[in-house]
Amino acid sequence: MIFPAIFAFSFALLLFATPTAAGHDYRDALRKSILFFEGQRSGRLPPDQRVKWRRDSALRDGSAAGVDLTGGYYDAGDNVKFGFPMAFTTTLLAWSIIDFGRNMGPELKNAVKAVKWSTDYLLKATSKPGVVYVQVGNAYSDHNCWERPEDMDTLRTVYKIDNAHPGSDVAGETAAALAAASIVFRSRDPAYSRLLLNRAVRVFNFADQHRGAYSSSLHAAVCPFYCDVNGYQDELLWAAAWLHKASRRRGFREYIVKNEVVLRAGDTINEFGWDNKHAGINVLISKEVLMGKAEYFESFKQNADGFICSLLPGVSHPQVQYSPGGLIFKPGGSNMQHVTSLSFLLLAYSNYLSHANKVVPCGERSASPALLKQLAKRQVNYILGDNPLGMSYMVGYGSRFPRRIHHRGSSLPSVAAHPSRISCKAGSRYFLTPNPNPNLLVGAVVGGPNVSDAFPDSRPYFQESEPTTYINAPLVGLLAFFSAHP
Repeated sequence: MIFPAIFAFSFALLLFATPTAAGHDYRDALRKSILFFEGQRSGRLPPDQRVKWRRDSALRDGSAAGVDLTGGYYDAGDNVKFGFPMAFTTTLLAWSIIDFGRNMGPELKNAVKAVKWSTDYLLKATSKPGVVYVQVGNAYSDHNCWERPEDMDTLRTVYKIDNAHPGSDVAGETAAALAAASIVFRSRDPAYSRLLLNRAVRVFNFADQHRGAYSSSLHAAVCPFYCDVNGYQDELLWAAAWLHKASRRRGFREYIVKNEVVLRAGDTINEFGWDNKHAGINVLISKEVLMGKAEYFESFKQNADGFICSLLPGVSHPQVQYSPGGLIFKPGGSNMQHVTSLSFLLLAYSNYLSHANKVVPCGERSASPALLKQLAKRQVNYILGDNPLGMSYMVGYGSRFPRRIHHRGSSLPSVAAHPSRISCKAGSRYFLTPNPNPNLLVGAVVGGPNVSDAFPDSRPYFQESEPTTYINAPLVGLLAFFSAHP
């Protein structure tokens, strides 16, 4: 018997269903997913800081180069400030607010603060025309130590790109972040919004006029940590797409149309993350096509449709696979970054389709907006505990969650509990102990289980046990939506 196509997809979803005793508290998970960012803060902490075991840190960042680069976020479980993933985190937090802020209720103000903590830093990093400061901290020096950020005595080397040492990838993502954030602040703080947009334009022009990959200019510093494997072309299109959305200037629309082929918009349409923006570009631009406003962007919608079709369970695709428990899985470590970012695109696109009363054609089959929401919700529920281990992968959510995350500040005694300094190598015993971390980094989502749904709750397994800001950023939007539409 042949099932009608839409039922075949729904049937495939049922194969992945893991029974749950009760529905999830998406509102609680949303609150915690935003709170996590306060645990990642660098610099002088504000009076309303809610993660109390953290203290001020890295207060001299930038001084080696004669600039103030305090603030911003540590990207993950270490104490380096990497500009490329920080900018991507900012773009996705802003997009979460733009599309789903109306569902955030009282957490909206905290989400906006999370964006501003980053944009204040990105404004400092782009204050000099023709220069972007893209990293603070020598990653090799940092990774050689297991230290609290408050005790840091590792090299706080400052790395920059400029006209002679280009980095269109990190500069493009920074421009995208500033442009997206300008939309968030448009009505909340018009002067700040204008500052962000004007800076975004300047940084984009620098990225476009001085083309090159920052992993060529700064290879020894940024590789293999946040090496741009995918090339800088996608970031230029991504930045132009956000600048078009934020400014409505015709020049950015024309740039996108003119450069679509040159900058390879149709490449790797199934990827989306800090390194590869292709699926995000196509979904973001497709909104205008679906609203009937931009037929000249039709090819981006075709790419977006192709991306959606590749994610459907039951469809064999070399770039997307599912674990036996139903989790999207891509090789390479820190898999939850793919789960949250791809699920965010599923949900955003489903909303755009709903407003246009459209479905996605997938050969002889079609995928409805409701199915895309169901797919995204299934991934969120897996993260929150509907999985073969019955384990939440968000710290502090549910009764069973990771206790030994790969995170320096969480795993070492807090300054309040241990006021005296813990030196570089003295921290190693806390890294190696089987004991749970003393400080709960509430809301942190770890890299997650392997392709077999197995998870070692152990610090040395950093690909599984390390949280990152760019795992959480798109999850904020997902949780906001499902808290309002459980």
